[in-house]
Amino acid sequence: MTLTPLVYWAQRHEDVYLRVELTDAQNIDVHVHENMLHFTALGHGAKGQNQYEFSLEFLLPVKTEVAHKSTQRQVNVSVRKQQRGWWERLTKQERKPLFLAPDFDRWLDESDAEMEIRKNEERRNKLKDAQHDEEGFISLKTAFLFTYNLVQFLGFSWIFFNMTFRLLRFGRDSFYDTFHTISDIMFFCQILAAVEVLNAAFGIVRTGVIPTLIQVVGRNFILFIIFGSLEEMQNKSVVFFVFYLWSAIEIFRYPFYMLGCFNTEWKILTWLRYSLWIPLYPLGVIAEAVAVIQSIPIFDETRLFSIPLPKTIGLSLSFSYVLRVYIILMFLGLVINFRHLYKQRKKRFRTKKRKAH
Repeated sequence: MTLTPLVYWAQRHEDVYLRVELTDAQNIDVHVHENMLHFTALGHGAKGQNQYEFSLEFLLPVKTEVAHKSTQRQVNVSVRKQQRGWWERLTKQERKPLFLAPDFDRWLDESDAEMEIRKNEERRNKLKDAQHDEEGFISLKTAFLFTYNLVQFLGFSWIFFNMTFRLLRFGRDSFYDTFHTISDIMFFCQILAAVEVLNAAFGIVRTGVIPTLIQVVGRNFILFIIFGSLEEMQNKSVVFFVFYLWSAIEIFRYPFYMLGCFNTEWKILTWLRYSLWIPLYPLGVIAEAVAVIQSIPIFDETRLFSIPLPKTIGLSLSFSYVLRVYIILMFLGLVINFRHLYKQRKKRFRTKKRKAH
């Protein structure tokens, strides 16, 4: 003998909702064929734990796609009407099946349903208005980010191509006056780079604050402390390699961000942005470490930035000790940033592969 569960129904202009009274239902099979809904499931109903089933022939055509969700107390089924409208009853047969009853928890008259539609439309309109206001903000943010990245791109491009031209023209001699010819623009670009830390901190761009802070602070330490404060370091060839490696990375990174402001992408630029750092970033850190090592004897000799100790001791704490610790921190920062950039690269190209498939 077929066991039939209790079924409660309600409707809206576009959907029919069924609530099947089965507890902990399993093996649920519900589908629509020729406008007839068929339901079978194993669960605990009015006759205890058994197999229950029922069929309903709808008053008007419905779509074959059926959505259902099982909870501990019931099975909720929704069916989309073929045409939008209000039905006078659920089934084609005028006499209502004994197991079927109105779901008063969800029941609405046609006028109430119309009121619900109007409320939903008002809610959607409010969301659209809010989205429109947000788009205005996004446009302002986009203009700011594009301008920032453009300025940085132009600055680092000038550095890179100026250094390249001087290298081709003067050869190795160009190494030794790099600081005096390039430093003004490099100072400007690296001071401006502090904006990237603020962008990350305030959520203007979605990136990690710590990796960004490590890169900006690390570069500015080398530029202002090692090169800027020691005239003896400004004529060394290491300045050329540090500046050249920094600019070689940035002339591809900033145009990538510029295009990203407008959801535009050049595949070759994307590959370069996520690949060139693999050789260039470690080389840059090695060049910075060489600069720090070369500066240690100079700081020892000049006692610049040394910390005086009490007169009873008669000594001072040399800044070179700070630099020795800083070298260790540099390579720890390299590991952190390398891991961060590797995750970005892996995520970027994994996403592109999924889209391709």
